[in-house]
Amino acid sequence: MMSSSYSLTEIQRRIDEVKRFLSVTLSIANAHTVEFYTHDVWKRFMAVSPQEVLSTVSSCSDQQRAPEHKERGPSETTFGFRNDTNRLVDTRELLQAAKAHSLPGLGVCMSREELLQALRENKDDTDAELEPDEFMNSKKSHEVQSMSVVVACLAEGCGVKQVIDVGSGKGYLSSFLSLQYGLRVYGIDSSSTNTLGALERNRKLKKFSRVYQKHSKAVRAQGESMHSPQEELAEIKPGINGDDDVLYSGRAGVSQEEALIGLSDVNLAAEKDSEPETDELFLSALSVDVIQTTSPRVPPSQLTAEERERRKRENLERKAQNRTEGASAVFSPLTSYVTAETELRELINELEDAIVVGLHTCGDLAPSTLRMFVAKAELAAVCSVGCCYHLLSEEFDPAGQECVRRGVCGFPLSQYLRDQSWVCGRNARMSACLALERVSLGQGIQMESLFYRAVLHVILRDHYSCFKSEKRVGNVYSKAKSFVDYVRRALRRLELDESQLSDSDIQDYHDTYRLRMDEMHAFNMLKVALAPCIEGLILLDRLCYLKEQENLSFSALVQLFDPLLSPRCYAVVGLKSNEDGT
Repeated sequence: MMSSSYSLTEIQRRIDEVKRFLSVTLSIANAHTVEFYTHDVWKRFMAVSPQEVLSTVSSCSDQQRAPEHKERGPSETTFGFRNDTNRLVDTRELLQAAKAHSLPGLGVCMSREELLQALRENKDDTDAELEPDEFMNSKKSHEVQSMSVVVACLAEGCGVKQVIDVGSGKGYLSSFLSLQYGLRVYGIDSSSTNTLGALERNRKLKKFSRVYQKHSKAVRAQGESMHSPQEELAEIKPGINGDDDVLYSGRAGVSQEEALIGLSDVNLAAEKDSEPETDELFLSALSVDVIQTTSPRVPPSQLTAEERERRKRENLERKAQNRTEGASAVFSPLTSYVTAETELRELINELEDAIVVGLHTCGDLAPSTLRMFVAKAELAAVCSVGCCYHLLSEEFDPAGQECVRRGVCGFPLSQYLRDQSWVCGRNARMSACLALERVSLGQGIQMESLFYRAVLHVILRDHYSCFKSEKRVGNVYSKAKSFVDYVRRALRRLELDESQLSDSDIQDYHDTYRLRMDEMHAFNMLKVALAPCIEGLILLDRLCYLKEQENLSFSALVQLFDPLLSPRCYAVVGLKSNEDGT
């Protein structure tokens, strides 16, 4: 169909470039924000002022004046760090190197449009019968519409009609693929709650999907002014956090603050969706004009024998029609924990050749999807968008060896990086979840909560001999009215004696370290700048894994989404060779 734009050797060379950069800078990403003051992190890594870092971050462009630096020989620094002390002396050099070692800077990604052109896509994806923004927020609508046209193109190019959606969640992508493109989609999710919700939605969509599509065509043909589904959603209030994403049922994500705090404060694996249930909202997009009405049901005891026979015959005919004509109009949600060893045909009796996809699959599920694609002959193509890098297991991380005992780890995936025993580290993977594009546009980090937590750690060290608490403070900041209130709430949460400290003692800590808050702000902005490089290495590792396989005709990294709308915007795409080798 098409050839890979980069060879295995070229991808390995890009990996080496990013590794060299991270070997110098990864220690910044792995530093705990919680331990910022107790370990004197700024003095350890920085030989410049926080004001210089913040100024350079905010005005780092060739047209603006660079900060003044002391004269140094050309070989004294590497990526802005002095070779002898490993401390940062040139912020601009670091930021420029970070940009050069991100995926856009490396130039290894295809755009979505380039991929569609390579797949000989000649359809206009704006000609949708069912617009996704009629039942999703703008972020999810953007993701589903952008990805679904790529998946449909892959299916057409491979000559398949079935799709396996791994980590399908509430089934938004699956539903859209089946309704819009007539694909038979099997959604697999390990959460029974998600599957039950998808089953109920599936039941309703079976009832409404065909009549909805017919209705949509009729409305466009006649140019009638119909009741808009958006009007039905207009009265819905914002979510509990005040955002507009009330229709988004996201997978376990990580906020900017949580990514910077690290392990000490947030139980990320137990995160739950904060958005309200969306089943009714999803179906409310189907206008009341297209809902099939049924006649009042007559009890069977009141029917004649002839009428009962007629109903029985009609029910059988309707079921047969649903199995044939309607089979591709809906998706089948399944509850299962899947790995590369999972026998898909045992889960799906009707499975034929298919495409496997994943939209923001968490942690190890993304690499497992790629392993499954490689291992299963019935899978012709893959389109995988991962997220939640903090949940990845690392084979060579001494702090997390559980995956080694299981025999399968999420990173590294490629044999190339495994042979080098490369380790990112948990905090670095947390940093990879940060959204540089959003922070750059002023959607910044809530620094006060990070500052409070770091100063609390100083208090715990000085008065309670606690260098690492066995318990988590949790979301105390959102409930606290002041720093003093925050500390007292935290001490109670940790079951420590708060009477040891007066209010003035606690406030003195705040006032002392407040003078150094710029250090934390500047340091965290450098973490944000490094985030795309860490994410890039993780994704290049996955692409390298596909390049190492002999039975693939194409593999690439593709930017599917606008990073401002969806920061985890890159997909790993692969196609297997046909039997004739094409």
